[in-house]
Amino acid sequence: MNALYQQMTARLKSSSPDSRKLLVSAQRSWIAFRDAECKFSASAVEGGSVYPLIYSNCITDLTKARVETFKNYLKCQEGDLSCPVPGA
Repeated sequence: MNALYQQMTARLKSSSPDSRKLLVSAQRSWIAFRDAECKFSASAVEGGSVYPLIYSNCITDLTKARVETFKNYLKCQEGDLSCPVPGA
C-alpha cells in the first residue's frame, strides 16, 4: 500500500498540489477509520486470546480493499474526469 500511495503522491505533487493535500488528509482519515473499525469488529472478543487474530484479519482485509482502490486510481486514463489521479 505504501508504494502505491507514494506513486499517487508523486503524480499529484507537480500536477495538483491541492489534490495531493486532499489525498494525505483522506489517507490519514482512512487509517483512523480502519483502526476504529477493527477495534469495533474485534470488540466482542476483547481481552481474549483470539482478539489479536480477529483485529489483525480486519486490518488485513480493509488494507487489501484500500490497495485495490489505489490500484484503480493509478490505472486512470487521460481524460477520465471521475478519477482524481492523473495518468502517468
